[in-house]
Amino acid sequence: MEIAVPTELSSGAISSILESVPGIAHVLRSPVADAMVNLSRAAAGVGPFRIQDAHELIRYAVRRGLIGSDEGDRVTAEIDGAAQVKAAKAATRKAAREERKRVAERAKKARSRAGHAAPKAKKSRHSAARSSHAARPKRAGSKAGRRH
Repeated sequence: MEIAVPTELSSGAISSILESVPGIAHVLRSPVADAMVNLSRAAAGVGPFRIQDAHELIRYAVRRGLIGSDEGDRVTAEIDGAAQVKAAKAATRKAAREERKRVAERAKKARSRAGHAAPKAKKSRHSAARSSHAARPKRAGSKAGRRH
């Protein structure tokens, strides 16, 4: 017994499938639509930039004839180059940050080996004034020093 399977679904059939099976809309969603959404979020600063999304959108534009193949290759090369430069700068910043941390740890160990205490935190002007006020001797004629 053979079962006839339609080769194309009508829009009504697709709508009824999407309504009847929760979560299937996400599975059936076009990668181009995902790329557009992700790139829009990245442009607004609310999501990360993913180079795969840019490549997907460029391939789509070339397939649809919206841009030429040579322009698509040129834009892809620009995006890849910019991503490499950004990654190299991030790696340099990370290495510099780690080096500063190592130097600070070595200096701290050297101070402790030399018998020096760690530097004390500076007091704010307000707390310094409060502590010097409490340390002052009381005057004989003041109310605080009198007994009744």
